[in-house]
This record gives sequence, structure tokens and C-alpha cells, in this order.
Amino acid sequence: MKTELLAPAKNIEIAKSAIDAGADAVYIGASDFGARQRAGNSLEDIQELVKYAHKFYVKVMVTVNTIIKNSELDDVKNLIKKLYEIGVDSIIVQDMAILKWAIDGEIPPIPLHISTQCNNRTEEKVNFFKRIGLPRVVLARELSVNQIKEIIDKNPQIEIETFMHGALCVSYSGQCYMSQYIGGRSANRGECAQPCRKKYTVIDEKGNVLVKEKHVLSLKDFNTSEHLKELVDIGVKSFKIEGRLKDENYVKNVVAYYRQLLDQYSEKTSSGKTITEFEPNINKVFNRGFTTYFLNGRERCFNFDSPKFIGERVGKIIKITDTYFSVKLNNGVELNNQDGLNFDKKGELGCLINKVASNNIYPNRTEILAKLKEGMSVYRNSDKQFEKSLENAKTKRQIGVNITYSDYHLKAVDEDKNTVTIDVNEREQANNQEKIRENFIKSLSKTGESDFYIKDSVKILSELPFVPISAANEYRRVLFEKLMTERLNNYKREIQKSLKYVNYPIKELDYRGNVYNKDAEKFYNNCGTSVKEYAFEYKEPDREVELMRTKHCIKYALDMCKSPKQLYLIDDKGEKFKLKFDCKNCEMAVIK
Repeated sequence: MKTELLAPAKNIEIAKSAIDAGADAVYIGASDFGARQRAGNSLEDIQELVKYAHKFYVKVMVTVNTIIKNSELDDVKNLIKKLYEIGVDSIIVQDMAILKWAIDGEIPPIPLHISTQCNNRTEEKVNFFKRIGLPRVVLARELSVNQIKEIIDKNPQIEIETFMHGALCVSYSGQCYMSQYIGGRSANRGECAQPCRKKYTVIDEKGNVLVKEKHVLSLKDFNTSEHLKELVDIGVKSFKIEGRLKDENYVKNVVAYYRQLLDQYSEKTSSGKTITEFEPNINKVFNRGFTTYFLNGRERCFNFDSPKFIGERVGKIIKITDTYFSVKLNNGVELNNQDGLNFDKKGELGCLINKVASNNIYPNRTEILAKLKEGMSVYRNSDKQFEKSLENAKTKRQIGVNITYSDYHLKAVDEDKNTVTIDVNEREQANNQEKIRENFIKSLSKTGESDFYIKDSVKILSELPFVPISAANEYRRVLFEKLMTERLNNYKREIQKSLKYVNYPIKELDYRGNVYNKDAEKFYNNCGTSVKEYAFEYKEPDREVELMRTKHCIKYALDMCKSPKQLYLIDDKGEKFKLKFDCKNCEMAVIK
């Protein structure tokens, strides 16, 4: 079975790095209309990325996954047309106006993938998109392995993409209006201010403080590595890494890590092998602690103390002086100058290392010594040696090729069966056939920094003429150039099949339908659904409504599952939010 490793990219440089590290596909934002507004890219850069990716049969997906204003409809339509023209493989969408255009033939036949922002957490929802004729749905992160399996078993005609690693939104994706409500920055428009990472106080109906100024909505980061084989076995097609705002080292490291894992359970969908000069380690790059979330039932997926990277525990403090402190290090741990250390689970007490002498640590801020205590745990949240290894490590990707010489012809066949032949023009007889054969094979095998490597061997099937080494090198260059042209010519770009309107499982939509324009409304009308209320971003409802709905439950976190108490959140500005608990479905809602 083949599965796809899908990597995020803030820009073209990170996208290329992800491809070199082993990604089968990358997703990237255009200049506008992506759910990460700070991760936009020009069409020229995306076109360059497409050319680079397609060499390795890697797909390029572009996020067009915000909800769209009426005034933006023509701009989005034109953007999609341009993305198709420059060879983008698919677009990831949230707004149903785009589905209307596809059904009505108003945009080119570029495959449309349904974003997790569409709140895809039921079999009925996925079945709706399957009946329309769409190729792929990105599931909500909150689903269990069994729920994902049920969706796949009942909808085998549509590809299922799941998140495998990265930050978690506490709300069901597409159903969070808190950032819009608090500061006018819409998560559905790519402008989320991340209110879930802020501090809140939790009180009951009598005003008793249950939690004071903690990050009660902040979740750990998703890590599916221990469930990866299960997810491959049940038929997940694509595994997605979150992180379009992450830096190059993060993406390269995480992609390389999951490439190694996935290769144990399935075949990749792209071509070539990856050569990395570093050993990936996901514990050494930014994370908030890891959780498998709801893949195997409910777990304690939250971290009230901090939304920061606390780091790996490396030892404990055993001595403190006026100029340094001493650490008893865990086995195998070595600290280095400029490492970043942290001493509390809030991530608020830390320093850089100026100098290491044995196990004595000289901090860059001596005033921190007064705040340290013997017995304190020491965490490293910046490993300079590892970061340097990532920055300096050579990572490249090459495509396997076999070369055969016979009767003045050189033939190259790559791992995808693309085949080219060139003529060898020399006719002078070689005096030493063994020597010329040795030199010829050596020259053809010098793939170096090219996009190819010799997979098995260079075969000589007939006598060689005298071929100077410089000529042999030129034959290799021309052969590889011609082979790459052939590869790109034979790249199979998928085309969106015809789509149709089908009945939507919900007959009336309120603000949670995220309808922001007339074409999205027409889409739902054509699917037998009436839009009673436009998006929260269009007009804030003047009644009590949910600002977010989540599987994370504060009562569960506080061991209060059976408590009848009414709870409230109070933010740093004193605004009070009611909490509603749907115990039947094990969900919580934040109410305005």
C-alpha cells in the first residue's frame, strides 16, 4: 500500500527542504486566502516550487481555505485559474463557493481537497463530499482510530487525510469564533490570535476560584507515531504534518523522522531516496509536550502550566554558587555553550549557557542563580549542537537510474520506468578494452549533486570505442538532462472529475455553517439546505451562542466530571465566558 507524507511549508525554501527530507507532497499558501495569513507566497515562487517538486513526482497543494467575502469572489476565482495554469496539483478549500464554481464549470478541473476547517468529523459529512465526487477529505483531529476506520470503510471511494503531528486547535476546526469575538481576528479568515494559548481563571457559579490564571485551553502537541501502523493498516491515504509557520529546521527534522517511520509500514507515493546527514529527533524541536489526543480514547491532552516549549529533562541541580551551578546530568546527556535551559514547567525561568566546565554551568545571567534551588529539575529547550547539525547537514534527494551501453547507444531507465537513449559518436577503436570500460563506468557513475544516482549498475553489453573521460562526462550530463525532461513530460497530473450537487445532511444552517458569500449560499440551496444565518464574521449573532466547541473538557481536567456546578472562564481583561458541558457527547462549549 502507498501512503503520502504531506509536509507544511511557510515558503519555497522550506518546501524544498521538506521535499529533500522525504515528503511526498507539500502544502503551501498563496499570497491570500490561506488559513495562515502570515505564510503567503507569490505565484512565481509557487511555480518554481512546482517544477522542483515534480522532478521527484512530489505533489504541490495550495491552501485556499478561508471563507470568502462577496467582494473577493472574483479574486479567488482568478487565483485558482492561475494556480491551475502553473501546474499546482490540488487546492485545499473551506468555502463552498469554490465547490459551486467547480460543479458549474467556472474554474479549471483542479482537484479540490476539503479542508479540516469544514469540520469533517462524521461519516455523514464525509459521505456528502464523496457523493459530490470530491477526491479527498481532511478529517478533524479529534477522531479515534475506530471512528476513522468506520469513515474509511463506509467511504472507500474518497481519500482520507489525517493530521499526524503538530499543534492542536482546542476547538473543532472551523468552529472557533473566539478570536473574532475578542479582537476581530477571524480564525476562518486566517487571522487567529490564539486566545486558547492565553491565561484564564476558572470560577463556579458562586464565584469560587477553581483555577487562577492558568492556560486552561492550551493543548499539548499531536504525535501519532505510536499509532502510525494502525492508521496505515485501516487505509489512511495521506498523513499531514501541521506547521506552516514553523522554521526550516523544524520541518526538515519532523519530515525526516516520519519518513523513516512510514517507510517501515508502507510505500511512498513519490520517487527517489533521501540522504540526510543527521539523525532526526522530534523531542529536540519546539513542542508543548506530546499527546495522541483521542486516537485511543480520552487522555490528559492539556498543559495548564505553559504553552511554551519546556524542553527535555536533562538532569537536576546539585550545587549553586555565586557564579555557576552544578548539574547531575542524565546518562548520555552533554551540555554545550549556548544551550538554552529552563527550570520550571511554566517556561518562565531560564537562561543560556555561557560556559560549561565539567558539570558546572556558567549562565549568561548571573542574577538567575538567586532563583535556583538544589534539587530543581533542569530542562534543555535549545540544543545548539543539534540545531547546528540540522543547519549544516547535507540533505538531498536523488532518483534511482540504471544505465546500459550497447552498440554506440546509451540508455537510461529510472525507477519510474522513464526511458531515454542517446548516441555515442566516437568510433575509434580502443586499444585497452578493460581500461576504457573501467573509465567509462566510473564517469557515468559520478552522479554527484545531480538529481540521479545509479540504482543497480552501469552495464556494458558490447565493445566500447575510445571515449575520452571528458566526453563520457558530457554523455552523462546530456543523458540525465534528457531523462529529467522525459520524467517531467510523463508526470501524471490528476484532473478533477465532474462534480454534482447532492442533498446535504443538515437542512438549515446558522452562523456555524460559515457562509460568507452569495455563491456559498447558492451551493447549499442547490444541496437542499437553507441558510438562516450568515457567518459570525458577517454579523455577530445578538443572542447567546457558542464561541467554540471542543472535546477538551475542563471538568474532566479538574476531576469534576459528575459535578453539577456551573463553571465560567474569566480572561485577563475580566470578560466572563460561560462553559456548557455536553456530557452525552463528552464535549464542552465556550459561550458568549
